[in-house]
Amino acid sequence: MAKYRVLLKHSDGTESLEEEAFDTEQEAEDYGCYMISCIRLGAETDFMSNSGDYPIDDFEDSDFEIIEEDE
Repeated sequence: MAKYRVLLKHSDGTESLEEEAFDTEQEAEDYGCYMISCIRLGAETDFMSNSGDYPIDDFEDSDFEIIEEDE
């Protein structure tokens, strides 16, 4: 049975593979969307507190990919 994990792709070119594995691709998709929304919300908060140090454009291109793994 396959498991699905989320690979976050950050706008600076780095990637991070989330530790949690999901039973369905839809669960992983939902989690990926949630993580991207958290990244963008955090970026907006930082930008509003100090726009000179935290440019909002740096986080607009964050994305994710679903990785299928065999158990």
